[in-house]
Amino acid sequence: MTKVYGTGTYDFRRHRVAEYPLAEPKAAERSQKGGGGGSLQSTITVSEIQRDRLTKIAESNWLKTGETKKDFDPELVVKIYETELLVKEGQGNKPVPLQRVMILEVSQYLENYLWPHFDPVSATFEHVMSIIIMVNEKFRENVAAWVCFHDRKDVFKEFLERVIRLKEGRELNIAEKTNYLVFMINAFQSLEDEVVRKTVLRLASLKSLSSLSYGRFQMELCLNPELVKKWKRMLKKEPVKGGQHSDPSTAVEVTFLKNLIEEFLEILDSQVFSQRQLSGEDDEVIDETGLWLINDACVLYCERFMEFLIDLLSQLPTRRYLRPLVADAAVVAKCHLSALYRHGKGKLFAQLVDLLQFYEGFEINDNTGVQLTDHEVLESHYSRLQSFQLHAFKKKVNNLRELALTNIGSLHTRANLSKKLSVLSPEELRDLVCCKLKLVSNEDPWTERVDFLIEIMVSFFEKQQSQKEAINALPLYPNEQIMWDESVVPSINYSGEGCLALPKLNLQFLTLHDYLLRNFNLFRLESTYEIREDIQEAVPHLLAYINIDGETAFRGWSRMGVPIKQFRIAEVKQPNIGEVKPSSVTAEVTYSISSYRSHIRSEWDALKEHDVLFLLTIRPSFEPLSAEEENKASVPQKLGLQYVRGCEVIEIRDEEGTLMNDFSGKIKREDWKPPKGELRTVTVALDTAQYHMDVNNIAEKGGEDVYGTFNVLMRRKPKENNFKAILESIRDLMNEYCIVPKWLEKVFLGYGEPSAAQWTNMPDLLETVDFKDTFLDADHLKESFVDYEVTFVNSNGPENLNPTPPFKIKLPRTLKGSNGVLPGSALSTSGASKDVNMVDANHQKETLTVETYTPPDPGPYPQDQPKQNSVRFTSTQVQAIISGIQPGLTMVVGPPGTGKTDTAVQILNVLYHNCPSQRTLIITHSNQALNDLFEKIMQRDVPARYLLRLGQGEQELATDLDFSRQGRVNAMLVRRLELLSEVERLARSLQLPEDVGYTCETAGYFRLLHVYSRWEQFTDACGCDENKKKATFVRDRFPFKEFFSDTPHPVFTGMSFEQDMRAARGCYRHLETMFQELEECRAFELLKSTADRANYLMTKQAKIVAMTCTHAALKRKDFLQLGFKYDNLLMEESAQILEIETFIPMLLQRQEDGHARLKRCILIGDHHQLPPVVKNMAFQKYSHMDQSLFTRFVRLGIPYIELNAQGRARPSIAKLYNWRYRNLGDLPYLKEAAIFNRANAGFAYDYQLVDVPEHLGKGETTPSPWFYQNEGEAEYIVSVYIYMRLLGYPANKISILTTYNGQKLLIRDVINRRCVPYNFIGPPSKVSTVDKFQGQQNDFILLSLVRTRFVGHLRDVRRLVVAMSRARLGLYVFCRRSIFEQCYELQPTFQLLLKRPDRLALNMNEITSYTERNAEDPGPSHHVHLVSGIEEMASIIDRLYQEKMRYQYEQNGSYFSHSEPSVITDEVQNRQQTEDTNMLEQKDEMADESGDATISDNNRVPGDLSPERSMEDATKVDGVGHLELSVDTNKVQNRQQISDTDMPEQNDLQHESGEPTAVDNHVSGDMPPMEDVTVVDNSAGVANGSPTP
Repeated sequence: MTKVYGTGTYDFRRHRVAEYPLAEPKAAERSQKGGGGGSLQSTITVSEIQRDRLTKIAESNWLKTGETKKDFDPELVVKIYETELLVKEGQGNKPVPLQRVMILEVSQYLENYLWPHFDPVSATFEHVMSIIIMVNEKFRENVAAWVCFHDRKDVFKEFLERVIRLKEGRELNIAEKTNYLVFMINAFQSLEDEVVRKTVLRLASLKSLSSLSYGRFQMELCLNPELVKKWKRMLKKEPVKGGQHSDPSTAVEVTFLKNLIEEFLEILDSQVFSQRQLSGEDDEVIDETGLWLINDACVLYCERFMEFLIDLLSQLPTRRYLRPLVADAAVVAKCHLSALYRHGKGKLFAQLVDLLQFYEGFEINDNTGVQLTDHEVLESHYSRLQSFQLHAFKKKVNNLRELALTNIGSLHTRANLSKKLSVLSPEELRDLVCCKLKLVSNEDPWTERVDFLIEIMVSFFEKQQSQKEAINALPLYPNEQIMWDESVVPSINYSGEGCLALPKLNLQFLTLHDYLLRNFNLFRLESTYEIREDIQEAVPHLLAYINIDGETAFRGWSRMGVPIKQFRIAEVKQPNIGEVKPSSVTAEVTYSISSYRSHIRSEWDALKEHDVLFLLTIRPSFEPLSAEEENKASVPQKLGLQYVRGCEVIEIRDEEGTLMNDFSGKIKREDWKPPKGELRTVTVALDTAQYHMDVNNIAEKGGEDVYGTFNVLMRRKPKENNFKAILESIRDLMNEYCIVPKWLEKVFLGYGEPSAAQWTNMPDLLETVDFKDTFLDADHLKESFVDYEVTFVNSNGPENLNPTPPFKIKLPRTLKGSNGVLPGSALSTSGASKDVNMVDANHQKETLTVETYTPPDPGPYPQDQPKQNSVRFTSTQVQAIISGIQPGLTMVVGPPGTGKTDTAVQILNVLYHNCPSQRTLIITHSNQALNDLFEKIMQRDVPARYLLRLGQGEQELATDLDFSRQGRVNAMLVRRLELLSEVERLARSLQLPEDVGYTCETAGYFRLLHVYSRWEQFTDACGCDENKKKATFVRDRFPFKEFFSDTPHPVFTGMSFEQDMRAARGCYRHLETMFQELEECRAFELLKSTADRANYLMTKQAKIVAMTCTHAALKRKDFLQLGFKYDNLLMEESAQILEIETFIPMLLQRQEDGHARLKRCILIGDHHQLPPVVKNMAFQKYSHMDQSLFTRFVRLGIPYIELNAQGRARPSIAKLYNWRYRNLGDLPYLKEAAIFNRANAGFAYDYQLVDVPEHLGKGETTPSPWFYQNEGEAEYIVSVYIYMRLLGYPANKISILTTYNGQKLLIRDVINRRCVPYNFIGPPSKVSTVDKFQGQQNDFILLSLVRTRFVGHLRDVRRLVVAMSRARLGLYVFCRRSIFEQCYELQPTFQLLLKRPDRLALNMNEITSYTERNAEDPGPSHHVHLVSGIEEMASIIDRLYQEKMRYQYEQNGSYFSHSEPSVITDEVQNRQQTEDTNMLEQKDEMADESGDATISDNNRVPGDLSPERSMEDATKVDGVGHLELSVDTNKVQNRQQISDTDMPEQNDLQHESGEPTAVDNHVSGDMPPMEDVTVVDNSAGVANGSPTP
């Protein structure tokens, strides 16, 4: 195995795969025959690809390289298909030669040759099949497949028709049939595409029922009266020829599915196993009898066909008419009886058959789409069985008298039914099944088989286990059997070529139960995959062996796993009523922490209640496995792993039995004592379902007592160990009924009218909305409603000619979003209309009446003044705010830099003021986003006492206030004392006793008796006409004048009665607010315990509660117990949140009278950026688990509002990604601000693609599989960074990004060598992957794309959008031009990039970071220098360094302190920085064994040193005054490597426990750790804004 420097033997299983590395042709052929996930070889080079015959054909025929291309040659298509794409019988078990297909697909064979020259009439069979294969490859690669077809929609439709009829009159081989089937699977998974939907849905329409046998057809019509009406209506519409209806049996709608099923059954029955001479091919596997050969290609076809049927049965539009066909052909029964189902090679097929059986019998009414309750299912089962018994009794069927009289309870099991039916003769059985019950046609040849007939009867009449019962009986923790089952929990080398026994998340779901069930299974398996990886990492470190006593012992140690000293079952409680499993099982586990250092001991001692642990049984082999045995052994066999069981911590005690972690809060903090001794005993709760299964296995099968064998206790990082709480939440939801608001349910499942949940279609709208500070002035309001003629009126009626905010608007229901609401399924392309908001000049505008009003005086003190919004919202943002404050579903797409957070905050602000009694829940994906949102809410006019932040992220809030539960309780108690002292002061001012301010209750009485009564007398006196004429009356008679004597300005002027009366009302409003706050504090006065106060705050007091989606899922049960309620849900980053983690926050409260309380659901996100992270590629690619609810809603065509003005990047940089959005423009200030108009000093252009040639004869390298690095790009990019630092660019304004983890680590290593030793350079703000940097930005981005063979995962346009949109002022992309310019998906961006030179253009005349040059001016041609490559860049920075040194000596000061200001500088900070050359450890990396030390960037600015010292520091490395320009090539190969592949870097679930987590991290000896936190470089610092001299 490859040795990786600094990490020991490297475990390739830790990597994730997003594409197959390509091998040389011979090796590829061998890997194809060998099966499995794919070859690990990646020896093919760029030169080999360029020499490949396919590449040469592409260059001369369709590659857009500028040369004249040959005319289209149909014979060439045929030749390529037959020689490169066609897998002939016996040539392999895969449907396509993957390497050849990838080369063709990357060369744009489909887009530039096959599709432009496709003619529906004249195109050959090979042409159509070639398109099918290319489309399938796009789906396998997870890139948009149908985009290129939309330029000719009519032809696209004819192409699909041609595909449907492709098999007519032609026999396909098994590989072609498989490719055809995969294409149909992909088409049925793309129902959001209008052309695809209309074409393929008719294949599973009502007309397809014509292919049913007569008996089954009659049965379907009898059971579904509505179907009869639909059938008659359909017949009326049928065309009539010659006075008669055309024969329906010949229509493609009738024959298509029937023919496919018959073809499958024939292959299953006669082609999977064949008896013939061995041909020597590897795909022919001899079965156990030694007589039959198994054709792997046919097995793959059968698996794919199961996938096809499962897909169609799991979405309602296709299920309605397919299920009768599947039942009529008895597909499931025939599969159960097939040889493949029972064969070892058919394990995956058998699992798929079981999944098909589950969906065939799913608990739903196919015609109405209504979920059946358990009671209805049971009633239907009993009714069916009773009818059969009655029939047997009436007809006096021989031998069935006993069955007819048997009670149902002893009849409906499979064994009993089989026994009762086996007494019938074959003829009787056939007559019963085919003629009496009409379950299958008597023409079916399978009816000659008795076992088939009994299987049909048993599967029809046996009692199926309730889905609810099945899920409740399922253990939540994975065991060793499921953990290493490759067809359920695949390894990372899943290529997308085969299918898996997994559910899929697509557009539609049958019922809410179906939705939850699929998510439950996928989330459980994804967790299982992660647990498996952790076990495989922890166990080898223990170095298990068999000692002289024959028992397992351990000579090593593991941070996450500890040997068990003693294990015993403590208590097994009786089952609950109606259950068979125990109600609880507890055990005690004793272990020693003596071998650990103090910091690891503290991690074990920090175990908390509900933490999940794993109990392992390790039994290594006595002798080490031989090489041959190891190759054949499974992972558990290699590890010696026998059993895995999960458990949950209840309590933990030390050696003396003292409770260490008191989770109940009974032990006071001062009474707590540190734990004693080195033994720990943890009491754990075992999974009762798993325990019941294990005990049954011992009793019934004589199995081993698992619980007497455990010898290792394993923990996991708390951050990743919250899966059980989420699974429990999903399972609890499955046991509830009517859980989604009615207005959202159909839309949620993917049915009905997409706009049904939009606010214009909802009842109970807010007719008049007070927009408070949304509009800055009247012109702003008019700009926001360009479709309307706006008139302003005063509150009393007359028109207002000088209107000022705030404004109230009576919103018409016809306000249908002309300013931004767009249908979700419309195609987003670069050609999208830029005139969405244009209005016909001749159109008569409707009038919009806006009421202006003068807000009441808030009070005389500065703190009484409301905080005002300063953002000038665009019209689209205003539309989003209007939609958000109205009931219903609001979806806002926020492209980069368009002010998503500001819009969300204003929705919350307006909602609070218009519906003050309603409560709003805020959910985000990350703590950072939640804190950003919260900090902006605090700047709005929402009282801090109504804000609450739950979870562990509130300590990161940049505010002096504490918004956690405890912090809010403390704040309320402090505020109570402040207010009571104010009440005492008020009492003194009224010459009353001060004891009225003793409690909130006495203060309330004081208000009623003394304050309110005096105010009433005063207002009565003011109502007198005579007094109104006295200008000084208010000032003289105001009863609380003395209390308000300490205001900053006099309250009353005595000049005007009206003016003084307004001020008096403001003063009284201040008093009323004070007493209202005291009333709210009263509960905290009465409740004595901290927990009660905190719970009251969360459930009653707080109006806006914020948390992460993970915290919501973890704490759902607690929220329900406390009676938590909310009316509105706002979700930020919703395109980054898993489906199920979006769904759970909608359901954190109990129903009220059977109805959900939720009134508004506001989803804000961007589906054009990266999706949720799923670690296992199989779940991502095959099951679409990375699809967010937000993205699914967009695909379903649900209207959304897309913000259309960005304020982040220069307009020129924004063009690199704004083509992906419909109408993304720029905010005006981007064109006005000097910072965006000035060029980047030292660079000719503000963005550029830099073509990086091979460095030292190498392009991309893979030191270990899927660990991509490119040394040339790393050296070049660091050289450019050094160049920028020498010019004076601040380090904290530069970030280096890359698309791969391997490259990130390589760049950090190069920076460690070349930048960190020099104080005046230091590390950049961040070195990160693109995926990790989503949601962040910086002024200057240096981007490395790494790949030189294939484009890799940047083909996912969402990753490209994130990469291009991180920079504000400068973006420099380093890559291999020839690879990326040919990629079809990336064309719009790379066409723009390549309009500029592909060599780095520097302005050599600028040697500081400031320039007056305009951004669009590259400078005089004699100043612009095109850098030839890495070596020249190295010499440039060396020369620049020498010039800087000379300049420094001449000026006798820092070269950073030049006369002109530094780039984008408001103020230049020259702070002393302590010297430290340690590189910063990224926070997404794991800490070193010694702990989690965070190191700051403490680089000293040269200006703070003497010139001599600065020069000495700079030259001490090589002694000649030169910067080190390159690194040791051999050492570069030995980079730190962690889990990394062609997949996005993982965003861990937000950790909800308080303590830091540390994980094994092996760092190469020459690479100090880095911290992935933004470094504030205290050299010439900058702030956003215009520079000042």
